[in-house]
Amino acid sequence: MKTNRLKKSLLGITLSVSLFVSISIMGAPQAAHAATANTTTTAASTSVSGKAGSIIALGKNYLGVRYNFGAQKGVTSSFDCSSFTQYVYGKNGISLPRSSQAQSQVGSYVPRNQLQPGDLVFFYSPIHHVGIYIGNGKIMHTYGSPGVTISDMNSGWWSTHYKTARRVIK
Repeated sequence: MKTNRLKKSLLGITLSVSLFVSISIMGAPQAAHAATANTTTTAASTSVSGKAGSIIALGKNYLGVRYNFGAQKGVTSSFDCSSFTQYVYGKNGISLPRSSQAQSQVGSYVPRNQLQPGDLVFFYSPIHHVGIYIGNGKIMHTYGSPGVTISDMNSGWWSTHYKTARRVIK
């Protein structure tokens, strides 16, 4: 009985410390990005301003975070593709539905040759993958073993499985 109580106490302490550290890490970078007019996207090597820049900067804070299909909304220890986009857009005042299929129905259609940083890009038919266009043919998204990563959508698998894009930033 004492062992059970000790385990529960240690679990509670661990969760509390993890939550505190997560909030501390997320709090400072967001304020810094929001205060700048232009945010440079390192992978895209272009200057992205405003809400798109804030979304991309926040997303980059999670590069390497593991992929977990069906990850819970609001959890930042793991993401699936649509929980990742839902989270980073939500933190920037844009509410998105939970699934990539549902996300592909919001905002307005964008032709592939008119993509802008911050646009949502979708893959497969039927749609079941979403990423964030960050400029210069690059997308930030999460899948499999790399977790949150940046990929070139104009070559290889991502190019041949591209389906559509939506603009949700006004």
